[in-house]
Amino acid sequence: MGIGKKARNIGEITEGKTKETTGKVFGDNSLEMKGKAEKIKGKVKHVVERARDTLKH
Repeated sequence: MGIGKKARNIGEITEGKTKETTGKVFGDNSLEMKGKAEKIKGKVKHVVERARDTLKH
C-alpha cells in the first residue's frame, strides 16, 4: 500500500472517530452516525488495500 493511501485511510478513520465522539458529547445523533459511517469506510478501504498488497506479493 502506498504511503499516501495509507495516510488517507488512517486520516479518514481518525476523522470519523472525531465526528463520532463530538456527536456523542453534544447529543447530535446525525453527526455521531456520520462519524461511525466514515470510520467504517476508512477501515474497509484500509483492509482492501492490505489485501491487494498481500495478493501482489
